[in-house]
Amino acid sequence: MSDELAWVDVQACTLPTVERPLRLAEFDAVFADHLVDVTEQSATSAALRFAGGDDVSGTLADLTARESQCCSFFEFELTDDNDSVRLAVNVPPAHADVLAALVERARLMAAGGVR
Repeated sequence: MSDELAWVDVQACTLPTVERPLRLAEFDAVFADHLVDVTEQSATSAALRFAGGDDVSGTLADLTARESQCCSFFEFELTDDNDSVRLAVNVPPAHADVLAALVERARLMAAGGVR
């Protein structure tokens, strides 16, 4: 598996393999364009703060709903706060490495990583 797909749990994910790079590109775009910072992180939870209002919230709501359908171990919670959006992500302990890789990818893309 390529490093860019390291946060995809191939055993748990039901998204067809051919669609995984497309989903990754969607996450990369929102991370690169809107992620401000990771405000909290533990082995099984993280909170990410995004700049933007309703548009970003709508994009994240759609993206996380679709991600929950194929990787049901993810729990996402969105909270709008004026001009920012907080995304809480929780996973069971068995998927802590997936969360760590997702947060690492988010930080990389926010810092101008290659898309």
